[in-house]
Amino acid sequence: MNLILVLGDQLDLSSSAFDDFDQTRDVVWMVEVQSEAVHVWNHKARITIFLSAMRHFRDELRRRGYRVDYRELDDKANKGSFSEELKAAIRRHKPQRVIVVEPGEYRVCEELKQATAKLEIRIDRHFLSTIEEFREHAKGRKQLRLEYFYREMRRRFKILMEKDKPVGGDWNYDDENRGSFPKAGPGLLPAPIEFQPDAITAEVIALVEKHFPNHPGKLENFNWPTTQAEAKLALDDFITNRLAHFGIYQDAMWTRQPWLYHSRISSSLNLKLLDPREACAAAQEAYERGEAPLAAVEGFIRQILGWREYVRGIYWLKMPGYLDKNALNASEPLPSFYWTGDTEMQCLRDAIGQTLDYGYAHHIQRLMVTGLFSLLVGVDPKRVHEWYLAVYVDAVEWVELPNTLGMSQFADGGIMASKPYAASGKYIQRMSNYCGSCKFDPAESVGEKACPFTTLYWDFLMRNEQKLRNVGRMDMQLRNLVRIEPAKKTAIAKRANELKESYR
Repeated sequence: MNLILVLGDQLDLSSSAFDDFDQTRDVVWMVEVQSEAVHVWNHKARITIFLSAMRHFRDELRRRGYRVDYRELDDKANKGSFSEELKAAIRRHKPQRVIVVEPGEYRVCEELKQATAKLEIRIDRHFLSTIEEFREHAKGRKQLRLEYFYREMRRRFKILMEKDKPVGGDWNYDDENRGSFPKAGPGLLPAPIEFQPDAITAEVIALVEKHFPNHPGKLENFNWPTTQAEAKLALDDFITNRLAHFGIYQDAMWTRQPWLYHSRISSSLNLKLLDPREACAAAQEAYERGEAPLAAVEGFIRQILGWREYVRGIYWLKMPGYLDKNALNASEPLPSFYWTGDTEMQCLRDAIGQTLDYGYAHHIQRLMVTGLFSLLVGVDPKRVHEWYLAVYVDAVEWVELPNTLGMSQFADGGIMASKPYAASGKYIQRMSNYCGSCKFDPAESVGEKACPFTTLYWDFLMRNEQKLRNVGRMDMQLRNLVRIEPAKKTAIAKRANELKESYR
């Protein structure tokens, strides 16, 4: 018999792990263990979505006639360790082979290899590009930029293509996807579909509150999809109600508006409850029906067909060394308010507050608020990575680590991003209403009213000026730095040091 391992982010009924499954003898093995819940200081909602989705998937497998060996977290016999539970399962079942699809984390993959010599790792068909195909794409390239990979994927899968040309004549419409809301705000927004906890999810919520009472985050607002059926409903809801406006407003932010026009399907994709092909096809069909503009549809598809696949390729190409990248030698601790939201900076208070409430923030809040601030402060990128992995319900290391270390913190020195995403408070002012209700002025870099983002932005450029001289796209920002008088530079550096000292 074969023992089929299903990990918490592999809830895919069409998984290659089930190829040739013999219901008369083979067994599916799934386990909830304490060690995975505390590997980082996980948000309660992240623990809940994983455990609830796993239990729903277990029940679906059993309904389909699969034999499932499932160990719950509070089972008295639970050993609390992934590898120890696996070894015990192997002793119980005595399988000829232990089969699993490619894990989403290097650490877990290595743990499996060390636990048994019977391991057979199969390609994860959920993704459109394999790890080996990305390695081939990367061979001989000095730079691994998304754009070239994305074009290859568009051609290969014939998505938004007219023969060999992109629909509309351009490969991407990023310039049309940077709009901000008018002063009056976004107006009446379509509320996203909600998924009230069923009996399984309610049981898991109680379990998490009991076993992890001191972990960050809240569960009062938990309403994430935890089944394939719910994931499809979430996709349909987005395509029908928000896709048309997603493009222009995908980078915009607004106080106490966590969802705006975003899809809320990333957790479903990363748990494998939703097929990325289905998401891309639904968006393309909406364009073909005239229900959504090309710029919105292309921007959405680029995130899934392009960015998501590209990030995974980078992760497996560069691990395990990627985890220790720190090109800017950043060493500051993560400010404690990242775990509480207790700060006078309105943008951070809002973005972190909604993260603690829901386990969610959209990509610009992550990149250009929480990520930008830690970059400017000079926080150790590994500490930033651990925070992002812990607090978001859609975080799996293959997607979170490159986005954090590479895109957000520039810790990989430019493998992913052509420049650091460094900006002053004026960027946040332009893309949101945060600054209007904040005590700080984004136009000021020194003085009591100076925005910490702006102070730390200039300090970041001064600290890293020599390193950034070799980054071509930083020329304009460094030229602006030269124009600042020496006395003001001294004042900025002094204030920046005071701020960083207050965050330690």
